[in-house]
Amino acid sequence: MHRKMWILFTGLCGLVMAAAIATPARAQEVKPKPPMYAYVAQWQVPRDKWPDLEKSSSALMSVLEKATADGTLVGYGRDESLVHSADGATHDNWWMANSMAGLVKVLEQVRVNAGNTSSAMSVATKHWDNIFVSRYYNWKPGQYKGAYIQISLFKLKPNAPRDALDQLCQHLIVPLLEKLVADGTIFEYEVDTEAIHSDDPGTFALVYITQTPEGLDKVQAAIRDSGKAHPLSGEAFDSATEDKGHRDYLMKGDGAYK
Repeated sequence: MHRKMWILFTGLCGLVMAAAIATPARAQEVKPKPPMYAYVAQWQVPRDKWPDLEKSSSALMSVLEKATADGTLVGYGRDESLVHSADGATHDNWWMANSMAGLVKVLEQVRVNAGNTSSAMSVATKHWDNIFVSRYYNWKPGQYKGAYIQISLFKLKPNAPRDALDQLCQHLIVPLLEKLVADGTIFEYEVDTEAIHSDDPGTFALVYITQTPEGLDKVQAAIRDSGKAHPLSGEAFDSATEDKGHRDYLMKGDGAYK
């Protein structure tokens, strides 16, 4: 998703926040949810080795499916990058839990089943892991195959208010994404920050999943429409984030949410 679209989208928060100050008792107030943790293993694999990675990934998915069935996890999946960069990941595997303990227990299960990761490591030229946490998220339960995952990374400025991300989420990002979940355009979204910091503090990711290519256009159209309705939007997001911290990723993958 283009940065300009998110600027139009999130810049509305300045107007919404002003209304919130004038109206202390607001209806349908968005509040942060209990933390949701995600473990993401990312791989850079030469194209001729993709079939080998597919085999190891299928074995891993079986482990994750069982962990979801017994309640340890709430979601899992695997993705393939559609827009490649010289040094970026080509594939990833991920799983989500209500606690760090659940996340790590499954990681230990994966390590016990060493075959799930050893073959992947043997074909990967690069590998790295991240653990994220989200307080703003929603999904529709069920499995999906061949869905599109849009990820937009941003970085808050050092002088941004401590609650800048909360304000952006509560007053603007979440209300729009909730509408898109309700009308079926997307079936999952989350706003992630790192739980274990391996990147610059202040980095956050906006993620959503849609089943069809048309869904990507519908999300962007919804953002554009919001911007047109508020011509002065953009200032709030610009004042809180750095241009150099923005990156976009487009993935395609399979997974499930409980």
